[in-house]
Amino acid sequence: MALIKHFRELNVYKVAREETRKIFVRSRNFPVEERYSLTDQIRRSSRAVKAMIAEAWARRRYRAVFINKIDEALGEATETQSWLDDCQDCGYISAAEFKEMDAAWQGIGAMLNKMILRADDFCGTSDR
Repeated sequence: MALIKHFRELNVYKVAREETRKIFVRSRNFPVEERYSLTDQIRRSSRAVKAMIAEAWARRRYRAVFINKIDEALGEATETQSWLDDCQDCGYISAAEFKEMDAAWQGIGAMLNKMILRADDFCGTSDR
């Protein structure tokens, strides 16, 4: 693994950031009555993924904390998928949009899971 010096260099962070942006743009067209429920919730959960990745990176000196934060990010990614279900069920996104977005978030979840399984590759020694 190449030496990563900043959380923004992590592929999972880059993908989560892009997918979060897509959700923000797409959710601009959701009905106004969804503003404080679906719109806010899907934006919050998607943004939380990248925020927790950043926090995990900062705390990688402590393996258990790193794993916990990445696990929380995984939970938020899965929550985002659940909100995508609602977006499709309510007709706010097409089946094609759902398929593309859901696959992206499934991939983010897979990357996060791999980070948990390979935590030692990220945490290593405390002399960072």
